[in-house]
Amino acid sequence: MSTAATTSNKPARNHTFELLAKAHLQNEILLPGDEKYKERQDSFWSLYSKVEPACILRPASANEVATIVKTLVTTGQQFAIRSGGHTVWKGANNIQGGITIDLQFLSWIKFNKATDIVDLGPSAHWKDVYAELKKYGRIVAGGRNGKVGVGGLLLGGGKTFFTGSRGFACDDVVAYEVVLADGRIVTADANNEYQDLFLALKGGSNNFGIVTNFKMRSFVCEKIWGGLRILSKDNTGAALQALEEFTPRVSEDVDSNLLLFIAYMGEYVTFLTYEFTADLDSPEQKDVVVIEALVQVGAVENAPAYNKMLSIPSVMDINCFYTLSLKNDVRIFTKAVELHNQVVEDLKTLVPDGNFLTECLFQPLPKIFGQRSAELGGNIMGLSEQPADGVLWVAIVIVKTPEQEKVAYPKLQAWGEAVRAFAASIENGLLPWVYMNYADKSQQPLASYGLENVKKMKEVAAKYDPKEVFQKLCPGGFKISDVKL
Repeated sequence: MSTAATTSNKPARNHTFELLAKAHLQNEILLPGDEKYKERQDSFWSLYSKVEPACILRPASANEVATIVKTLVTTGQQFAIRSGGHTVWKGANNIQGGITIDLQFLSWIKFNKATDIVDLGPSAHWKDVYAELKKYGRIVAGGRNGKVGVGGLLLGGGKTFFTGSRGFACDDVVAYEVVLADGRIVTADANNEYQDLFLALKGGSNNFGIVTNFKMRSFVCEKIWGGLRILSKDNTGAALQALEEFTPRVSEDVDSNLLLFIAYMGEYVTFLTYEFTADLDSPEQKDVVVIEALVQVGAVENAPAYNKMLSIPSVMDINCFYTLSLKNDVRIFTKAVELHNQVVEDLKTLVPDGNFLTECLFQPLPKIFGQRSAELGGNIMGLSEQPADGVLWVAIVIVKTPEQEKVAYPKLQAWGEAVRAFAASIENGLLPWVYMNYADKSQQPLASYGLENVKKMKEVAAKYDPKEVFQKLCPGGFKISDVKL
């Protein structure tokens, strides 16, 4: 049985407002025309995700979230959930004509010195988390881009600079405070009656409720060594070979991280990624270049793991998405780069001023990542069963206008599908996992978690949300009801 839903039914929406007023939440409603409504709309990371909700609701506590959910269920009003607002595709964290629950005020960072556990509100940003924990000499294994919100990253699994030693970001979450579809507020952890919900939230996204607090383990990390190196495109082959050699050795040096970008920066004068900044002001750097982000969380400068990558001469030492998990095979990497370069040439014709950016991003995905997750109790993403060392690949195209997006997005999809087809032609070349936080709306990351984990998520959704509130009334994001067994 599912709940009937409406987005643009004005009487239903007015009834919703009446009920919220009775609950003394009318001051938290932002309407089109309000200055703060515009501010919140303009604060989404990607313009692609910008649609116009009938109103924005900004609760300040789990109790207010619960009241809002019960009200929306009563009136059958569709809604979206926003924490940091970083997901790039339309409808994921905002809703046309419906109501967006904006968790802006749930942004606390509370450190417990006695337990080393930190409470994080879903709308906190990682840069603020790190700044607060620095006061105590602690860190958490969180997002690598400080502008990303806590909630989305953790509910999508979360790749971090500590994945080799601590698993994914969700593996360090020890408890979730969750508002369920019936308005109950529960705490789910590994040992209580909600342990099935606890597991499902480790990569299962917004399918089961609204998480209003994350309890996360912190630890000591005093120094990190890292930076960007930008190489000429002549070094592409050497860089891809170095990537292939680096990946299986991650288990020997779990602190060393590598992100390898093949990128076109057009007329962008500054390239920003993972909080590193590189000023690009020469013609050579406005062509396709190779960018290495090296991050060593043990603070070992020029760690041996980087020997081959650092031997390549550098030019200087210093957002639509599609993602796949690939075999660690330089043939596949080379094909992805060839296709990237063709996309660049195509876009130069379609975007004549050259004012666009592309990234062909490779990150090691060795088996040890899934093994670390399993050692910490596991998650729902299925990576503990990964058959071989792999690489997480992301295709990215960034343009300036909606008109440009209409021509660029099909190019991105075609690029991704061509890489998929080529990888599939090589034995074990295409690995099953699709990372939710990088996935395009056309992809099915939940299905990639494996049959048994899909069954578990469906069982948890049916148990805690039998009326399918978070499948039908909250349609945004990747839905477990869309995955066929």
